[in-house]
Amino acid sequence: MKIAKTVFVALLLSAIAPMSAQTADEVINNYFEKTGGMDAWAKVDGTHIAASVDAGGMEIPVDVYRFKDGRQLVKIDLMGQQITQVAYDGKENMWSTNPMTMETKKAEAEALAAMKTQANDFPSPFFNYKEKGYTAEMVGEETMDDKKVYKIKLTQNPIMKDGAEVPVVSYSYFDVDSKMLVASETEMNGQQMKSTMGNYKEVDGIMFPFEMGMTGQSLEIKSVTINPTLEAKEFSYPE
Repeated sequence: MKIAKTVFVALLLSAIAPMSAQTADEVINNYFEKTGGMDAWAKVDGTHIAASVDAGGMEIPVDVYRFKDGRQLVKIDLMGQQITQVAYDGKENMWSTNPMTMETKKAEAEALAAMKTQANDFPSPFFNYKEKGYTAEMVGEETMDDKKVYKIKLTQNPIMKDGAEVPVVSYSYFDVDSKMLVASETEMNGQQMKSTMGNYKEVDGIMFPFEMGMTGQSLEIKSVTINPTLEAKEFSYPE
């Protein structure tokens, strides 16, 4: 009788396990559904994030623009001085400003090529990731800050670094209960970088994180604008 009961319990558990187990695609699809739906995300042509960074008690305003056509612009206001951290026109023009000398410099070939690859990641590297040639793999379930999270491994297209091809692999963590993306890890220049996201709020039907952190530095989101307009001169290299 005990043997029969044990076999029954084992069969029951084996039947339940496939129903409760999550695949990478299910976790990713749940995330997009929870944050507004794939159709809504497909209509997003660009975003403008107005934020601020606390640098030793000094608040530094940051503006981040990203567009579906690849254009990207990150500007900071350092004591009234506008500094372009990166400007990319989505084609062949990418440059930045040295905050110490205020001199502008064009990006090197490898950096430009990497940006072209990363430009495919709008609005998220997980959005239509298979069409981009990426692969997503369920690593398993873990605990992060006392919460259960799903860990997903994403392998993207490689980039060139010092003349050698370098793989681009990241790990993303999705809250089991809320379905939201709460953290991501990636390796850059041999160093492990971790980002955190939280305090999601709705903007025109889509959920965005209004709290972000990276390598011990927090980014407070002031506002998010969907489909902003930006003049072409913002991306032009200043002669």
